[in-house]
Amino acid sequence: MKAIRDHGLRVLFDPMHGSAAYPLMTIFYTARCTIDTIHGDRDAYFGGMMPAPTKKTLVELANCVVDGGYDLGIGVDGDGDRLGIIDSNGAYIGANQILVLLYYYLHEYKGWKGPVVRNLATTHMLDVIAEDLGEKCFEVPVGFKYVSSKIDEVDAILGGESSGGLTVRGHIHGKDSVYAASLFAEMICKTGKSPSELYAELEAKYGKFEMCEFNLAFAREAKDGIVKTVMEERKLPDFGKNIAKVSYNDGCKVYFDDNSFVICRFSGTEPLLRIFAEGASAAQAECYIKAWKDMLNV
Repeated sequence: MKAIRDHGLRVLFDPMHGSAAYPLMTIFYTARCTIDTIHGDRDAYFGGMMPAPTKKTLVELANCVVDGGYDLGIGVDGDGDRLGIIDSNGAYIGANQILVLLYYYLHEYKGWKGPVVRNLATTHMLDVIAEDLGEKCFEVPVGFKYVSSKIDEVDAILGGESSGGLTVRGHIHGKDSVYAASLFAEMICKTGKSPSELYAELEAKYGKFEMCEFNLAFAREAKDGIVKTVMEERKLPDFGKNIAKVSYNDGCKVYFDDNSFVICRFSGTEPLLRIFAEGASAAQAECYIKAWKDMLNV
């Protein structure tokens, strides 16, 4: 709190018409930040938009941050458990980047020692950083209960997922955007660097990791055919490169030797087949997704 108070941050906050406005604003007002809000009114219809802090939904926040000369934009989802960040230059800082930055900050700047936990659809940059720091990255199935359980089991510093939720050692066993946003503000104030600057330093050291996603909506009767092809017959596309290993722990995840991967799994909440891919470039990740789409003829 002292570091944030001494820095005098100017913050623009978008609670997306949800429930996180009061607790986060209480913390930032206590730290004597200048904080303004957009979409702060409670609305059960969330202003007619999806209340998720994605690059697409935070475009207005990004524009307002730049126009208003703010140091930071903070967007959280409707129930306050997922986080998206806008840098002072309008750049969107997504969940994977937030996880990487906070793990590195806690380990290298605050001196917390220990492994990190991620679900299987989250960036492998965490694995590379953990290995370099002499730590381990543990992979768990999708579902935050698995993240929390593994944090306790291995005494991990931090655990999270690419959808935007995280928690840390000793905190609640659930996603908390208010804590994460406060910790992110602390990181900026203690380092004196913007999120983009900090992430550029990590990319220069560990390489680029770009993630892409494709969501396929399907008719209920079509699911059995997809399950048979992917999970029972275990057919794989021709990716044009050697496969290191394949896991069917939660959907089908294909790992490659260069730390890239692609995962194909059904959503647990919607009638969607989700395909996540990460590579050294967005083009590489999109090639993995296209291979799955071509094989499934979608």
